Amino acid sequence: MPAPKKTARRSLSAAPAVLTAAVSLALAAPAAYAAPRPDASASPSATPPASMSTVGGARLGQAGTQVNLASGVPVLPKDITARSWIVSDAESGEVLAAHNAHWELAPASTLKMLFADTLLPRFPKTAKHTVDPAELADIGSGSSLVGIKEKETYTVHDLWLGVFLRSGNDAVHVLSAMNGGVAKTVADMNDHAEELQALDTHVVSPDGYDAPGQVSSAYDLTLFARSGLQKEDFREYCSTVSAKFPGRTTKNKKGRTVREDFEIQNTNRLLTGDYDMEQYQGIAGVKNGNTTNAGATFTGVAERAGRVLLVTVMNPEKNGHNEVYKETAALFDWGFEAAGKVEPVGELVAPKGAAPTAAPAVGEGEAGGSGSAAPRSSPVAAAAGGSGGAGTALGIAAGALVLLAGAAFLVNRRWPLPDLVRRRTRP
Repeated sequence: MPAPKKTARRSLSAAPAVLTAAVSLALAAPAAYAAPRPDASASPSATPPASMSTVGGARLGQAGTQVNLASGVPVLPKDITARSWIVSDAESGEVLAAHNAHWELAPASTLKMLFADTLLPRFPKTAKHTVDPAELADIGSGSSLVGIKEKETYTVHDLWLGVFLRSGNDAVHVLSAMNGGVAKTVADMNDHAEELQALDTHVVSPDGYDAPGQVSSAYDLTLFARSGLQKEDFREYCSTVSAKFPGRTTKNKKGRTVREDFEIQNTNRLLTGDYDMEQYQGIAGVKNGNTTNAGATFTGVAERAGRVLLVTVMNPEKNGHNEVYKETAALFDWGFEAAGKVEPVGELVAPKGAAPTAAPAVGEGEAGGSGSAAPRSSPVAAAAGGSGGAGTALGIAAGALVLLAGAAFLVNRRWPLPDLVRRRTRP
């Protein structure tokens, strides 16, 4: 079902002229915060534990940087200061390189990827909900908010825009109330994390707000993103640059009841750009975060020349402006250059319930040999109709945004990433 135009006025299917305006508007948007909890546990040790999970491969449980450097493989970028990071192929699941991938750290608002992946299928986007004051009562001090008002009515589509674009903890709490409450939502998220084999993750607060015992890892956050990207609505929301959000209901000068609205912008700087960095070529989401305990966290997905990569970066030690995005961009650049040349150090596991499928035999359009890539569909696929207005057919134009949809990716027959979505190109 197409997204309501009044609600999601601008997304990655916008015209190039809109991009410039969206970027300038986004410069004023603050970083995405789940917000610190005053009584939260202290920050974790500066060094990873000696023993970590080996889900996805033994090397992913080892401390330090894991990469198979060989002739023809580019050297990893210098000055990557994140405590933990991972570069992976979103389709095949191959982990190209990692650093403390299973270190359990505070996740901040990147945990909202798990929240969305858990709850998105439960409510139709056109469903409406009137906010009870009690639903906003327990939001943590200093939380990032989209601006939800008591006793106002919102569509589920509105609420998800608030979650993804503004990292709104108020939107998370309203959706949690619709799901039966915060406690039930936390339990549902923990159950879903287990189903995804994200065993480093323990959810305490569904919005990512710092809480004692709440942890995840770069590996798990990547699993959440990969699972979420299977859902068309998830892809739409995480790639939307700017949207209209409902405000208060008031009466105009003529005495008529009217609903105000205001514009919200995505706080993902690789998606919007900023004064000290450009939009990242090929970026299509996913989610950022920042808290006292977590520092800056980010998971991104990007596509170039038909290859789709996921990069997660947690807590850069360097305290520079937009540092988490700059380190992510550097790792994306390395990944696109190294893909097809570097031997993987592990894999992103499929969910427990994923049906196993036999690997395709040579002769089905794929080259033989370990790690060989299948031929890929043209990235200029015309979009079929679908949820969120993703059905507009777009052509390629320099500097424009195009929709990558309807492509049948063949790399991971076990659990493919479908029709990845919107991607950004520039001259």
